[in-house]
Amino acid sequence: MDIKTVVNNYQQELIDKLSDLVSVNSEAGTPLPDAPFGAGPRDVLIKALAMLDADGFKTVNLDNYIGYAEWGTGDKTIGIIGHLDIVPAHKEDGWNTDPFKAEIIDGVMYGRGVADDKGAVVASMIALKALRDLGVEPKKRIRLIMGTNEETGSKGLAYYVEKEGHIDLGFTPDGDFPGVHGEKGMISAVYRSKATNLISIQGGTASNIVCRSCRVKVAKNSFSNKKLEDYFNNNNLVYTIEEQMDGVQIMVQGVSAHASTPQLGVNAISHALTGLKQAGLQDPFVEFYCSHFGLDTDGTGLGVKCDDEYGALTLNPGVIHMQDGVIEGTIDIRFPVTMTSSRVLKMMKDHLEDEGGILEVKHTMEPLYFPIDSPLVSKLLSAYQEVTGDTQTQPMTMGGGTYAKGIHNCIAFGCAFPNKEYHIHDANERVEVSELLLQAEIYAAAILELLEVE
Repeated sequence: MDIKTVVNNYQQELIDKLSDLVSVNSEAGTPLPDAPFGAGPRDVLIKALAMLDADGFKTVNLDNYIGYAEWGTGDKTIGIIGHLDIVPAHKEDGWNTDPFKAEIIDGVMYGRGVADDKGAVVASMIALKALRDLGVEPKKRIRLIMGTNEETGSKGLAYYVEKEGHIDLGFTPDGDFPGVHGEKGMISAVYRSKATNLISIQGGTASNIVCRSCRVKVAKNSFSNKKLEDYFNNNNLVYTIEEQMDGVQIMVQGVSAHASTPQLGVNAISHALTGLKQAGLQDPFVEFYCSHFGLDTDGTGLGVKCDDEYGALTLNPGVIHMQDGVIEGTIDIRFPVTMTSSRVLKMMKDHLEDEGGILEVKHTMEPLYFPIDSPLVSKLLSAYQEVTGDTQTQPMTMGGGTYAKGIHNCIAFGCAFPNKEYHIHDANERVEVSELLLQAEIYAAAILELLEVE
């Protein structure tokens, strides 16, 4: 039998395992003594390791930070590094199904994590079983490493590296086929302001997601109701304007997207505040926000608009809230792979503060880059081409950050196929069951290719 036949024999097992993992809400939660990232991430890791243990693989749980299954012997390690944690999902955010009950409709599975990244983890499980069924006896240690903190900081992977070291070759199935040879650098920042007359504001669920819903309350008679309605209508926005006892509450609905591609979403925060400004609201913070961010997603307002041959800088204001009269929000910047964080920070240094607020940089991460003809990239590309027959699509760079930045000798490889939409980080996340099987076949072929590297 060939790899494809063996993989396809595991279709129902793949569906069952993925459904089981999707049923666990593994969003980051309150840390516990035995759960560094909350009960959900711990529970899903234990469940995934139990699956692999039952399949006969050696498993190791590193204090519920991260775990792995191992197969093979030798001095060198091939790593497949996926994650089991998820971004938030709520039925009221536009889901047509229960996000934590995997459902298959016309061959498409829906549920939070089916694409990012539980589906790829299960496809990797099947890839290992298929190779073992075919009699492969790896002379390197192959590890399926499963993290629980990718969406909120990758501390779990750092814990793995501290305890186990780096890998010799590998991939994280958390990007795009036929491989991501460069990942943009990242800058995380927060803005704060006390200089505001807003009564309240709340929006967004995570810094790396374009804000889908924003509510803001302002004083009565502080803006033109007609101009605000005209703005919302002209921009095809869903909204409500409700007069209450203590002010006027405005709700704006946008469209979620990943922070690496904010231009694909509609930011509810930005439209709420831009609309109020155009409707005549006079407020120092609103001026600050509109001048620094506004509707742009390219960093123009911070003076950091730039690009290279692989792509342009992007900026996403993901979350905003107000407490005790202080507004605070998050900014997620992805900058080109040939630049450095120090260069970008130098460009924005004159835009960090004015009378309406301040911007504070919290974290930076440098870009990742491998030449396309490097052994790692070329071997993975060969596996993809062998299985799919697609010799036209080439490895790419992207704005999304993956585990590849946290461990040596690794790039993102899969899980997304070219020109497909999975609604990752959005309502109705989905993946075709046939694609999950194809992923497993490609990962198996990729492992065989990496076993050949000296």
